[in-house]
Amino acid sequence: MKIVMPGGSGHVGRAIRRHLEPLGWEFVILSRRTDVRWDGRTVDRWAAELERATAVINLAGRSVNCRYTEANLREMMDSRVDSTRAIGLAISQSMSPPKVWLQASTATIYAHRFDVANDEETGILGGDEPGAPLKWNASIAIAKAWEHELECADTPRTRKVAMRSAMTMSMDKGSIFDVMAKMACRGFGGQAGDGSQFISWIHELDFTRAVQFLLERENLSGPINICSPNPLPNREFMRILRQAVRARFSLPAPKLALEIGALLMGTETELILKSRRVVPMRLMHAGFEFQFPQWIEAARDLALKAGFTD
Repeated sequence: MKIVMPGGSGHVGRAIRRHLEPLGWEFVILSRRTDVRWDGRTVDRWAAELERATAVINLAGRSVNCRYTEANLREMMDSRVDSTRAIGLAISQSMSPPKVWLQASTATIYAHRFDVANDEETGILGGDEPGAPLKWNASIAIAKAWEHELECADTPRTRKVAMRSAMTMSMDKGSIFDVMAKMACRGFGGQAGDGSQFISWIHELDFTRAVQFLLERENLSGPINICSPNPLPNREFMRILRQAVRARFSLPAPKLALEIGALLMGTETELILKSRRVVPMRLMHAGFEFQFPQWIEAARDLALKAGFTD
């Protein structure tokens, strides 16, 4: 069983490989640094790897952890849309195409809201919602264009899934959990802003199990939310994180302080201030069972494995 994985050299790609390789899956990683190279735009010799592959998992795309300058936003858009278009074209030209194409997407596509959770059927897609800064529309536009390119790809023999993923919490160095946990241990693990914004998240193990589930379930296609069924407000999320890593004290981060910090760190406050209240309705209806549905158990497990409780 062979998976072709563009952009698979990062944290998410490594997590998928850790889970699936012991189960007999083989991987071909496409990147500018691996043996099978691609530029993320053009159909080239890498397309031969698709012949008789079981699946494609496309994780390619410039990191969103940056300032939303015009140049960075254009690179974020192009890296996602161009790579998706290239994969779709290569699959359409394949004599023996993959059975399934799992395409990375993001829970950021949904509206900034606090009232009810966004699922795949009734969820509200973002854009110009009340209370959200106008510059947040840029990341939503990128997510919509990303999924539109997937939808337009002419691949009648290949099932397509848009993985609308929340933050994947892993024990890897440099991962989202690692960064947040270290900040909490240094006294910066308080609530962000007023702490009412929801955080959607998923434990690495459940993320990789969901990927396996989507590879094997032939009746699932289209947008799929990949997240815990229990998002929670930032203030509660951070309180549980502090307990898990045994942080002795914490300082809250007012919005102004976050804006200054984001500027100094070369990122945007959208990543922590947007309310992402998302639930995985389609996964649950299909029978997927989470091993870490609650943040308290997930945080404790990650803190233990990452060495924060020694």
